[in-house]
Amino acid sequence: MPLPCIDPARYEDQLAAKLARYRSDFAEFDLPEPAVFRSAPLHYRLRAEFRLWHHEDRIDYAMFDSADPKQPILLETFPAAAEPIAKLMPRLRDALQASEALRRKIFQVDFLATLSGECLVSLVYHRPLDADWETAARALAAALDIQVIGRSRKQKIVLERDWVQEVLEVDGQRLRYQQFEGSFTQPNGGVNQHMLAWARAQAKAVGARPQGPGDLLELYCGNGNFTVALAPLFGRVLATEMSKTSVRAAHTNLADNGVANVTMVRMASEEISDALAGGREYRRMQGVDLAGYRFSTLFVDPPRAGLDEGTIALAKGFEHILYISCNPETLRANVAALATTHRIAAAAAFDQFPYTHHLECGLLLQRR
Repeated sequence: MPLPCIDPARYEDQLAAKLARYRSDFAEFDLPEPAVFRSAPLHYRLRAEFRLWHHEDRIDYAMFDSADPKQPILLETFPAAAEPIAKLMPRLRDALQASEALRRKIFQVDFLATLSGECLVSLVYHRPLDADWETAARALAAALDIQVIGRSRKQKIVLERDWVQEVLEVDGQRLRYQQFEGSFTQPNGGVNQHMLAWARAQAKAVGARPQGPGDLLELYCGNGNFTVALAPLFGRVLATEMSKTSVRAAHTNLADNGVANVTMVRMASEEISDALAGGREYRRMQGVDLAGYRFSTLFVDPPRAGLDEGTIALAKGFEHILYISCNPETLRANVAALATTHRIAAAAAFDQFPYTHHLECGLLLQRR
């Protein structure tokens, strides 16, 4: 994909084009007017990765355009990067430049930052890392007040910790999250706060019914990003995730936020759909009383491929489906598959990725 042109003067026009396409693509499903949540036009990305380009006895950050993939575009900083990353980039580059132990055969730098100001840097090398590297890296971490990880083939050195502590302001609350290096986290922290607040608003509407909120089934829960925000609004929650690192983070995040009504199982969506449909017994479901849940709502935030057929079949049995999607095309296909049983009751657009064609969408589907 070509590199985006990050120009705040063009932001509203580009967002308007994405919204027009969203409305058009879902018009046949009577899409309500979506709530629109804009991004900050600059310094919105909490994750960034760059090649390090060695030339003329110096190193520089570099990116590559798919239109000319062999020609590096050298960068001083990156206007999309969150403020902690943007401020750190020149200081880090100069520190790497000044240290032979840190500079030699380094080829990539990955940044992970938080709205609360923490920053973790992964330095990636084409050579084994030794004691000299670790000594220099510890000095670097102390001088720049950052977390540092070193990576090379079959090697990972964590100096202190491989996560940063995020604090999000959502619906009048401060939610705490451990964000792990190498695991998925929402890249646009400001928009993520809007996503969580919108999802909570829909859950509150669901819970206002005379019979109460019922229980929640959440698939693809990751590190508990939505789980932490939504669980207090339901009776009980069954949440599923496949990544061991994300499951570990989710348990920590639930505990840190005092959320005690969630049962987590490390299973794929296809497996939990099969289990709920009365399929084979799963060892990971031992001790989970599926029959005791009163599921009213399904929450999904799937990968770009959307929901598989088994999960679509499962979703048809829910009164409410709260769906966050990073791919409007697969979302549209899933909505079409659910159209005979569910209607769209609320919609939202979250501009997670300004200056690109990508648009994060939110839908509340209610059974007809």
